[in-house]
Amino acid sequence: MTRTTATTHEGPAGAASVAGLLLAAGGGRRLGGRPKALLEHRGRPLVEHAARILAEGGCAPRYVVLGAASEEVRARARLPGCVLLDNPAWADGMGSSLRAGLAALVPGDASAALVTLVDQPRVGAAAVARLLAAYRAGAGLVAASYDGERGHPVLFAREHWAGVARAATGDRGARDYLRAHAPELTLVECGDVADPGDVDTPDDLPLLG
Repeated sequence: MTRTTATTHEGPAGAASVAGLLLAAGGGRRLGGRPKALLEHRGRPLVEHAARILAEGGCAPRYVVLGAASEEVRARARLPGCVLLDNPAWADGMGSSLRAGLAALVPGDASAALVTLVDQPRVGAAAVARLLAAYRAGAGLVAASYDGERGHPVLFAREHWAGVARAATGDRGARDYLRAHAPELTLVECGDVADPGDVDTPDDLPLLG
């Protein structure tokens, strides 16, 4: 990504859109190669739940980055209203999916991107809405926190996208960028409405219940 557009953060009366960006490309290596997007959650693929909470929390448009078993995800999951993106480099780690998603957003009109992960089924619409409220109040770099510890979702105003993409390598995602810009980061406590546990191993599968 080679260009950015500076934005101002307007109040609720005339706010520009915040795109939802769902990273759902993981192959579930520690789950025996079960793609995370296709894990069953309440009888349906987990990616459906993750995409739905972006809409319920107030994000539009919504982009879903697919990787492992992308054709099967497209065939099995119902994702109305979502733009589906394939990341051929998904095995390189989360950073490649974040870069792919941000690159797809650049030509659009969204003033910010809110990024969620498919493997956190207990992070719901309430957490998404809290981050959007912080953005509407003027914060351009926002992350959910849990008992004071930074977690997901995270939100980046458009002027941060190029820097985030440059820093996103391997499985680190936006971690290095957020650390480097800590003075600008607004943390929004979400521990009372969400559980940040992620489904990485078979021991984590009860989170899907």
